[in-house]
Amino acid sequence: MTDAMLKSRRLVLMGLGGLGAGSLAGCVTGAASAPPLLTPTPRFIVPPLAPMNLRADRITRMTVCLRPFRAAGPRIEAERIGDKRVVHNYGHGGSGWSLSWGSAQIVRELAMAGGTTDIAVIGCGALGLTAATTLQRAGAKVTIYAADRLPQTRSARATGTWTPSSRIADENKVDAAFPDLWEKMARASWAMHQTYVGQPGEPVAFLDRYILSDTAPSTEPSGPPSPPSSNPAITASTPPPPPGVIRFADYEGEGRLRDITPHSHALTPDQHPFPVASARQTSNMQFNIAELGHRLMADFIAEGGRIEQRTFNTPADLATLKEPVIVNCTGYGARALFGDESIVPVRGQMAWLPPQPEVRYSLYYNGVGLISRPDGIGVQALRGGDMFGYGLDNETADRAEAEAAIERAAPLFAKAFSA
Repeated sequence: MTDAMLKSRRLVLMGLGGLGAGSLAGCVTGAASAPPLLTPTPRFIVPPLAPMNLRADRITRMTVCLRPFRAAGPRIEAERIGDKRVVHNYGHGGSGWSLSWGSAQIVRELAMAGGTTDIAVIGCGALGLTAATTLQRAGAKVTIYAADRLPQTRSARATGTWTPSSRIADENKVDAAFPDLWEKMARASWAMHQTYVGQPGEPVAFLDRYILSDTAPSTEPSGPPSPPSSNPAITASTPPPPPGVIRFADYEGEGRLRDITPHSHALTPDQHPFPVASARQTSNMQFNIAELGHRLMADFIAEGGRIEQRTFNTPADLATLKEPVIVNCTGYGARALFGDESIVPVRGQMAWLPPQPEVRYSLYYNGVGLISRPDGIGVQALRGGDMFGYGLDNETADRAEAEAAIERAAPLFAKAFSA
């Protein structure tokens, strides 16, 4: 590389002084100026990181989702209601998108048992669309009945990351067969999601994820590294919870998918640009929910499926459907529709800032999760772990919660946007 080329490269990859071993260079002022890239030292081969512009006055919307947690795990079983055979497929906690395809495969066997091919699906969220598509591709004639299309469902308010263990069950309340069933669903879903990687619009993609802490890592010998977990607040060595606190199952953290999912690794201070005491890096599957949802609905309709608007208030309303088999994918709505009080809401809120296409990573820091998606930068308060939001059914957005989360994470990029 010539001296001129090296000089040009240095100008493009200007560091941010004060961020670890990197440097934060002052921003060029003016309407057309852009913040400098976050760059570690030249020894680090990961591409430079564009800073996230975190300010509360940039919030464009806030979304709230109630995750349908069931201590015993998702309800995937068939029962007779009147003259209909109803196959239930709900209660996946915060793992609906992640486990959707694997769950759909189990539903397919239950719904088509005996050769039935005329099937109704209730619900047009992640679980409803994947179940309907899986049934359709197995030869069934499928109609989706739902009050709302995907963009208006709770599934559209999900974070959009691969989290197959998120509030999936209480490890003390599941039966002995559930961990293996979970693994079967997770592996099937992982494989199916990967068929969308690299497609136009990036319905599914892999992005680097940084787990940052202001606490220096221990220098004491700790043995082999812990298995990766989808939740940075939970590890395989997490102590038992106090009375009244649920021990959420974390089968991914136990290493059940270790052979197929990327592992995290510790970074030394000169290998990352963040002003923190310790950092880990991994690569995580991420869902572009708007594009993936659009693709699922378009494919379903193109392959002969129908979507009809319909509201169900009681199980008796199912008798109005012509199909003899009904797949119930109503998620949290099953609590009211079927009187299933085993479903416990776990409230989750996302604050959204304008999209930054140049930002191609996510991170966790100081009890805050940050994710970059084509529809915006998502900011999620996670302080309190998986119990945060447990039992809360309030779907009203909390501006104070959003602003506090932004304030806790903003110091990571403060110098990138200073005057």
